[in-house]
Amino acid sequence: MKRDMELVRLLLLQEETGEASPELSEYSTEAMIYNYQIMDDAGLIVANFTKDSSGIAVGVSVYRLTWAGHDFLDATRDSKIWKMAKEQILKPGGSWTFSILLEWLKQEAQKRFLGVPPSS
Repeated sequence: MKRDMELVRLLLLQEETGEASPELSEYSTEAMIYNYQIMDDAGLIVANFTKDSSGIAVGVSVYRLTWAGHDFLDATRDSKIWKMAKEQILKPGGSWTFSILLEWLKQEAQKRFLGVPPSS
């Protein structure tokens, strides 16, 4: 299974608002649970997972977003910045890490909202 940052963003938005996004219907339950698991691993959410008899997660209860989860969501809230991130950082075949994505998002937010160039 692959990490899907678009799905991560949609799941975080859903958890924050309490409203399901119609875009989530494109994803399988397995993909959503997997991405919830890695969101929990990354410290974006606090969650509990229901597992079957073989130990595979089959359900999730999200208790809350963490500070880092809110920061990530706030950094991706602007659809123009998120579109740029998908084109420049998350592009197919590109090599990136979550920390690179977060740093890029912070720099773009700083440029857009503060009107100042990022510090080096």
